Order: sequence, then C-alpha cells, then structure tokens
Amino acid sequence: MRRLIEKGLMFGNLVPVESPALVERYNRALERLTGRRTALADFHIDISGFSPEVGDELGDLSYLNPTGANRQFILLTTAQKAAPLLNAEFSSSRTILRRFIEENEPQLFALTARDAVVGELDGSVLDLASPARLLDIRRITVRADTLGGHVAEAEKLARLIERFRTERDAWWDDVLIAEMIALARVTGDVIRTPIAVKEASFAQDDFWTARFGGVYLFRSVREPAVISVGPKAGLGELPVPLMLDFSDRNGIARFLEANGLVEPIVRARGIDAAAILRQKMDFILVDAAAGAGADVARASRRDLRQIVQRLGLKPPPAWDGLAALLRWAEDGGPWPRITSTHPAYFYSLRARPGDLAELVNMLLAELAPLDVRQLFICHKPAFYRAYAGWPEAKKEWVAEFLAREYAVDKAGAREALFGGEPAMAEDPPRKPPARRRGPDRKRPADMIEIVGPWGAVRRPPR
Repeated sequence: MRRLIEKGLMFGNLVPVESPALVERYNRALERLTGRRTALADFHIDISGFSPEVGDELGDLSYLNPTGANRQFILLTTAQKAAPLLNAEFSSSRTILRRFIEENEPQLFALTARDAVVGELDGSVLDLASPARLLDIRRITVRADTLGGHVAEAEKLARLIERFRTERDAWWDDVLIAEMIALARVTGDVIRTPIAVKEASFAQDDFWTARFGGVYLFRSVREPAVISVGPKAGLGELPVPLMLDFSDRNGIARFLEANGLVEPIVRARGIDAAAILRQKMDFILVDAAAGAGADVARASRRDLRQIVQRLGLKPPPAWDGLAALLRWAEDGGPWPRITSTHPAYFYSLRARPGDLAELVNMLLAELAPLDVRQLFICHKPAFYRAYAGWPEAKKEWVAEFLAREYAVDKAGAREALFGGEPAMAEDPPRKPPARRRGPDRKRPADMIEIVGPWGAVRRPPR
C-alpha cells in the first residue's frame, strides 16, 4: 500500500495533530472513551478522530468502534469535516458526521477552541451479533459534548436562568443564584454566547455495511431488498420482501430496474459516454494483460492492445460487450443485446441521479470491480481489498492512472464520470442524440424506459 500512500491515494486529507496541547486533548478524550492513551508525539486523524498511527500503536484499528454498531468520535477541530472516514462500517457514517459538523460549525468552533468534543453515532443498537440486528437500525442520532461537559452544563445553566427570570421568589433564592454563578464559571456567558449543539438525527433506511461480508439494505424504494455480497444463506431469515446475493445477477438487475435506480451510460446526461466506455475497456485489458504476466506498468492504450495481440489473448467478454456498445454510440452499429448475465451488463450502467445515487454507484462498483476508477471513487474498502491481490504491474498502472487522472482534480473527474444533478425538479423526456442513424435508431427512447436498460429482465417464475 506504500505506493498508494505516496501518491496521496490512501490516508489522504487526514488532519495532523502535532502540538503538545492538541495531543493532550486527544489523550484525555481517548482515555474518556477507551481508557487508553497514546504515547505518540504527533499523528493524523480522520473525520471521526480515528488515527491509523494510534490504531497501529494500540494494536486495535477499532478502538473508536469496538462493537461495530455505534461509532464514537473525537473532534479537535472543525477542519475534520473535510477528512475521509477510515475503516467505515456503514456507508452513511461520514455523511452524517460531516452534516453534524457543518450544521453546528460556529458552536463546535467555539467549543474545540477550549476542549475536545466527544460523541457517538447512536443507532439504538448496542451490538450487531446477528444480521437481523441490521434491520433494527432505523435512525442515527449524533450525541456530543466536551470533555468538561460544557454543552450539558450550558443547558442546565439556561434552565436555571429561565427559572430565575420566571419564578416569583427567585431573587431571594441564594442556592439558585450560587448554582448559576458556579455553572457560569464553567460555561461562560450563555446569554451572549450560547453553547447549544443541535442533537442531529438522520433516517437510516438505505445503507451499506461492511459487517457480515458486506450487505446492502434498501428500504425506501418501491420493492425493498437486502443484497448480500456473500451467499445470502449466511444471513439467515430476514423480514424483508426480497433477499439477493451477488450470484443472482438477474435478480439484482430486476431489482435495480423495478425501482428505477439505474440508467445506461450511453443515455446518461452530462457525461462523455464514449470516453467512459473506452476507459472501462482499458481497465479490463490491463487486468487481462497483467494476469498473463505482461508488464503493463507504463502501458498506454495503444500499448495495451499491442500487448494483448502479442500474447494472443482473446479480449474478455466484458470488453467485447462494451466495444459493441461503443460501436452503437459512435459508428452506427446495431443496438447491442446485453442481458444481465453478460459480463458487461453492470459495467454499462450508472445510478440515476437522486438520493440513492451514491449507494447504487457503490453497489455497481462492487458488481463491476475491473472498473478500478469507479471502484476507487465509490467503494474504497473494496478497492483496497482488490488492490492487495493484484500483480505489481497492475498496481503500478492503476496508481499512476488514479494519481494522474483523478487525484489532481477530484471534483472534475467525478463530474466527468457521473455528471451533475438535473437543474430542474422534473426531467424532460430524454431524446437520443441527433447524430445517431441507421435502422436500429428507430427504436423509441421510451421503449428502454418500459423494458429496462437493455431489454426486459425476465422475472423468475412464481
């Protein structure tokens, strides 16, 4: 992994903790949450306050998430909002933490100026002993306070002040006045400078979790489902209408179609579909050539094709499917019949814009793992696992590509790949590009909406 770290593709954008004062604040927070301290003089932390260096020192990479259910966090600075979340157990955790920091930024800025803020993402589930417990997670509430209890004390002082203002004999209540003075020494003037961190709560209907081998839960769609990366039998019986696993490609395709979650790349707005298809084809050739022992570390697109030809390799079926789609998009070739059983099927799709786009693209990235760019952007845990098993030549090629084509302009790369959100609330009917010609172009665009991305996905017999 050293290659990825050196190129800023792993452990990037972490917040440095270097001053003795911040290290001591972190240690006091760490001791409060875990009963342990670090002897390190400097280290880096992610958005939750997790440090890979501290985790390595303690021999425990889950020291802020011991049960895997309710992640604890340590905030030393509001700058943590731009940091990644390492060792994520749930796909929504970073988004929740970032929103919590942004919605309370003035208060958190004032609080972290004097002390560390500690808290927990409370999902009302204490442990995940069985897959069925995942369905008990309905809402995540962020609970936080400083080590000195400034938020709780400020709330208590505010209640006492209200009593002082409203109770008839409060002016003569020496005990009440003394308690107010004592609390004010801790909190400061809560009238002029209120200390109130909003208790943020977020619905948790749809998410991915790393637990139980990887599970996707969709509850807010028309036809809810649980999709398991491993065999679904390992999850046992769950109270959901539909259970699928990655071996059931047709079932997953039907689920995505029935809920309107995906669209073909060639019909997506705001992207250069041909460029994306060519790049996906390159990724597939890199994997094939590196797997055959070829040195692809510095190979260009032309080099890759020459290597494949020289080795006498037959292009993988996924490459053939994308090539047929590219011919249709650019050269007037016939409309390709790509069924859900075809290796190119999930490579040819992207999530429709909407609230679930990030989660669906995460699922598609894991279903089409040779697209290393999408895997890196949408599902870093799966990318790092896959990277560890690649030949060295492929590791070098992928690291160079991501550093050159993605890391230098992350926002631009994401927009080029996924496009932007529609400007209007309702999309106008989509029309095929005017330049497409040929007998197959008479197929109505609306027909694709009726029968699915590449034709009707057959439903299993009832």
